Amino acid sequence: MIAVRPTILIVGLVMVVGVPAWAQDYPSRPVTVVVPTGPGGGMEMVARLLAPRLEQKFGKPFVIENRPGAGTNIGAAAVARSAPDGHTLLMATSSTMAINATIYKTLPFDPQKDLVPVVLYARVPFVLVVNPASPTRTAADLVKLAKDKPGTLSFGSSGTGTASHLFAELFKMQTGIEVAHVPYKSMTQPLNDVLGGHLHYMFSDLSPALPLVREGKLRALGVTSATRVPTADEIPTLAEAGVPGYEAVAWLMIVTRAGTPADILGKLHGEMKAILAVPEVRNTIARYGMIPQGSASPEELSRYVATETVRWGDIVRKAGAGGIE
Repeated sequence: MIAVRPTILIVGLVMVVGVPAWAQDYPSRPVTVVVPTGPGGGMEMVARLLAPRLEQKFGKPFVIENRPGAGTNIGAAAVARSAPDGHTLLMATSSTMAINATIYKTLPFDPQKDLVPVVLYARVPFVLVVNPASPTRTAADLVKLAKDKPGTLSFGSSGTGTASHLFAELFKMQTGIEVAHVPYKSMTQPLNDVLGGHLHYMFSDLSPALPLVREGKLRALGVTSATRVPTADEIPTLAEAGVPGYEAVAWLMIVTRAGTPADILGKLHGEMKAILAVPEVRNTIARYGMIPQGSASPEELSRYVATETVRWGDIVRKAGAGGIE
């Protein structure tokens, strides 16, 4: 019989027991939640909704830090450079994780290699709006008008490569219309020009557009999601309004640095998923113009990001929107 030296046995036990021990001490200090946009936006509101609940669950502060700029790339790069220990989180968009890789000539980080999804918490439908004086009352009407007058209509967006631009480009591709793109630097500017009759239409997120629609200052032709939005179910989907098969939504994730130990990632995912399932939380997210989601696992979300990167990369290239310095 071979004798086992006690010191070797003790070391072996420490190694075995120590493998899943990362999560036991997590978090060991305050957690930073990076919001890659300016104060007051939808992502920050969700971060502020979740932070106190996460603090209660984990017993440590969750501190929100705005790092706006470069289409969310500045904040994302900061998280990509952070320690892989789950103490730095990012409120990420579909642009951050899947679109910017094609939009920008170079990125200071690799979304699929440097970041890892924790949880998907919402999808964000947009709405196609026109001036109330427009003769178009359905999306099919708009397509017919654009085909009757090729090259004479114009749409606005909040900037080249943004969701409002790419959703409109997908609309053009699926309907075969020829319409001029007018980029702006915010969502408010093109909305004002649709209100003033200077643009024929635009794709806007619901938060700024819906109050104007309900006041009769804009006409909604359809939402971009596959199903109607519960908080605005009077508006048909674009598929219902004459563009079969159309679907385009932004999506929102919380991500962290790739390489974070799997048990910490699993702990974060489980606790966040539980919080996001609370009716009060879901209802509040819905009031922000988003569609709350029940998240898949981090592994499944990583595969989803890869698929979306290919899908939107193709749309960006066809629209000629890539290569921004």
